[in-house]
Amino acid sequence: MNNSLSGMRKQVAIWLEKRTVVNVIIVLILINAVTLGLETNATYMNDYGTLLHSIDVIILLIFTAEITLKLYAYRLHFFKSGWNIFDLLIVGFAWTPATGPLAVLRTLRILRILRLLSVVPQMRRVISAIGKSIPGMLSVVGVLALLFYVSAVLTTMLFGQHTNPDMQEWFGSIGKSAYTLFQIMTLESWSMGIVRPVMAFYPLAWIFFVPFIIVTSFAVLNLFIGIIVDAMQSVQQERRDKSEVQTITPSSVTAEQLNTRVNELTAEIKDLNNLLRKNNAGP
Repeated sequence: MNNSLSGMRKQVAIWLEKRTVVNVIIVLILINAVTLGLETNATYMNDYGTLLHSIDVIILLIFTAEITLKLYAYRLHFFKSGWNIFDLLIVGFAWTPATGPLAVLRTLRILRILRLLSVVPQMRRVISAIGKSIPGMLSVVGVLALLFYVSAVLTTMLFGQHTNPDMQEWFGSIGKSAYTLFQIMTLESWSMGIVRPVMAFYPLAWIFFVPFIIVTSFAVLNLFIGIIVDAMQSVQQERRDKSEVQTITPSSVTAEQLNTRVNELTAEIKDLNNLLRKNNAGP
């Protein structure tokens, strides 16, 4: 919570951050996800359409009230949080007209379930870890793209010259070769579907495909996992460090307040010393 808040705004912010209020919002998000799913079923809409629509409107009004209270409490500080902006956009999409050119945006109402990402702390930490791992993942993607390009050129030159229709379909161009290699990397029908038919014409083709699968499917995948795990550990450590700092130095006490209190205690000690001297001196 922003320490600059005061008065009613501070009370509203404290109320919004209460665990009970957060839990209610989570329950409403889950209920809303269920009702939106039921609205896709014609049978349920015929029998309970009015009820489902009413529940949807009530929950949307509650979400709107929550966003409004946050805007009142935090004002411009509201927009400093990406999660707040995320919530505002999702609720805003839900208010788009049901008819007209913007009607398609109504389908984005289901995105309201994604508010769980901003409400549940554990989910926020996972998303933060994924965001933190993006730079490292981009480096791995760059290496993978380079490997794919080289492999696509090689397979096009090695196998794409064959007149067999399947060979032309799989390796007739760099684009086709890249798509085929992607399928092989995912291990989807790679052996019986592609590699063995290729080996019928080129018996030694396994010399290329086996190392390719080992590098792309296992080595690169483990690199992605390692980067994400490292990012999650980093986020956890930052959270623990922040908690320790907040425990040691309460954010509610400013340096000016501490100095004032120290001066008051010093004055009280001096008064006590003077009183003791007078008592010791006697009448």
